[in-house]
Amino acid sequence: MSATIGDGLSALALAAGVVGYVYVTHRTRQKRLEMIHQERLAAMDKGIPLPELPLEPTPNSRGSDPDSVIPILGTILFTLSIGAMIVLYRTLDEPSHAFWIAPLPLAFMGVGLLTFHFLNRR
Repeated sequence: MSATIGDGLSALALAAGVVGYVYVTHRTRQKRLEMIHQERLAAMDKGIPLPELPLEPTPNSRGSDPDSVIPILGTILFTLSIGAMIVLYRTLDEPSHAFWIAPLPLAFMGVGLLTFHFLNRR
């Protein structure tokens, strides 16, 4: 297995993208802190009291809802296994044609998760 110049360039471009992203976010945070500092200095010169502000804004995400994970996982498992069964049924040759049912346990797992979610709804 030999690597080509294109593989090296793509790895280099990916690394440069990550470094560029980190640099841009660092500079943005640094400029925001400088602007807050200048505003606070100007307010202190005028004698205006300012409340303490957190340096980093708090994320206002609610987090993941544990009740929504089960139906999503059940739907994903069911649809992926049905799709895999269809592809295997259509593409396998005659000697291994019975192998199309291999993803069936995943389909049953998805249906079980969906059933569990709908039976335990409040």
